Amino acid sequence: MRLGSGTFAACCVVIQVLGVALFLRGFFPAPIRSSSRTEHQAEPPAPEPSAGDRSNWTKLPPPLFRKVVIMLIDGLRDDFVFGSKGVKFMPYTTYLVEKGASHSFVAEAKLPTVTMPRIKAMMTGSLPGFIDVVRNLNSPALVEDNVITQAKAAGKRIIFYGDETWVKLFPKHFVEYDGTTSFFVSDYTEVDNNVTRHLDKVLKRGDWDVLILHYLGLDHIGHVSGPSSPLIGHKLREMDSVLMKIHTSLLSEERDTLVPNLLVLCGDHGMSEAGGHGASSMEELNTALILISSAFERKPGDIRRPKHVQQTDLAATLAIGLGLPIPGNSVGSLLFPTVEGRPVREQLRFLHLNAVQLSKLLQENVPSYTKEPGFEQFKMSERLHGNWIRLYLEENNSEVLFNLGAKVRRQYLEALRTLSLSLSRQVAQYDIYSMLVGTVMVLEVLVLLLLSMPQALSNKAELEVPLWSPVFSLLFYLVFLVLSALHVIVCTSAESSCYFCGLSWLTA
Repeated sequence: MRLGSGTFAACCVVIQVLGVALFLRGFFPAPIRSSSRTEHQAEPPAPEPSAGDRSNWTKLPPPLFRKVVIMLIDGLRDDFVFGSKGVKFMPYTTYLVEKGASHSFVAEAKLPTVTMPRIKAMMTGSLPGFIDVVRNLNSPALVEDNVITQAKAAGKRIIFYGDETWVKLFPKHFVEYDGTTSFFVSDYTEVDNNVTRHLDKVLKRGDWDVLILHYLGLDHIGHVSGPSSPLIGHKLREMDSVLMKIHTSLLSEERDTLVPNLLVLCGDHGMSEAGGHGASSMEELNTALILISSAFERKPGDIRRPKHVQQTDLAATLAIGLGLPIPGNSVGSLLFPTVEGRPVREQLRFLHLNAVQLSKLLQENVPSYTKEPGFEQFKMSERLHGNWIRLYLEENNSEVLFNLGAKVRRQYLEALRTLSLSLSRQVAQYDIYSMLVGTVMVLEVLVLLLLSMPQALSNKAELEVPLWSPVFSLLFYLVFLVLSALHVIVCTSAESSCYFCGLSWLTA
């Protein structure tokens, strides 16, 4: 069979495109998504489990906090707060961490460690992919279920000052905002003054529910001078004074309302020893996360070392704190210390809502979800929870009720940890098989093009393509059998979830 060089080249291009598409399909696996909730319509909350007597708690619990302030410092890695720099340059924050009514965490960010994906992770609880690195330059509006959208739907008034990435992600969510660009990295003064200049008037007002501040100066100093620059200390001291102003204002307001507020200090990502971010070093992944509220009781001499959590856990915690549904795509779990001062029934209610949300996400994205240990733990927790509710409604205040409540709480926390880990692994799992097949297709066509180059450039510009001789060769059948055997081995593997394994054997 003779082919013209144009037809031959067109066939090669088509195969190349298919190979590249197959490789990208394996490199960017399908994200974890919930189909049961959209941006505009949320399903009703799961009722409280019951055994015997029927519980009537079918609504979301009321908010834990009257106001929430999120102070996000770009590039705030954990040792800037919990290390020697924090002790030296952030004395007020250090006092709150060591002796104040607060809970401290080292929040681990996931790749990619750039601003826009990290904001998405904190507000949706999901794990953005590498494609968001490109979108970071011009962020589209976020349509995925998130805390900001839920708060706006619930009638919360949200104010924002800082990095304009938030304004692009949430274009119609803020009743008042002032965005600043993040691209002038040599500016580390005005970019933060533009945020702080609004504080005095906003803190005196009572017409808002959520205040978000995103400071860029620390990150800009890192990009220009690195984390060892003396400018880092001056910027941390400035941020400490801002935190003190916000905290004292919230405490002053609580004396009149008697309802606790919440102040969140966090970073979106860390900072490498070279001053940049985007990779996977510990300095870039580990960020500081501090939750400050008078609702958090602290006993004298109580020493709390920062616990390691996932950055995605913040979304579920903020949703519970504001009395909102947990975002449907969230793979995070509630930071339990924030509710451990509440009555046992409320604690179990919060944990149950989080476990139901994670288990539904698991069911919709993992075909063999019933075999997942997290799902089994959740079902056991729910049964024990129902038994606890039955004893509670019988007004049984015995030691049995107390011990059972503690057992249910431990069971829920273990189920949440396992469910969150299973979902996170599902998101981060690359389809290596599809990537290899795509790579082989691309390389084969490249080799074929190189071999056929002399003929394609000749005057006749025609190629003789033998069709029948390979079909009758022993080598053809040997290669076919080897590839078939490899496919069967890969797709019968217990841990495999590749694209080809969803196809019939003959088609693949």
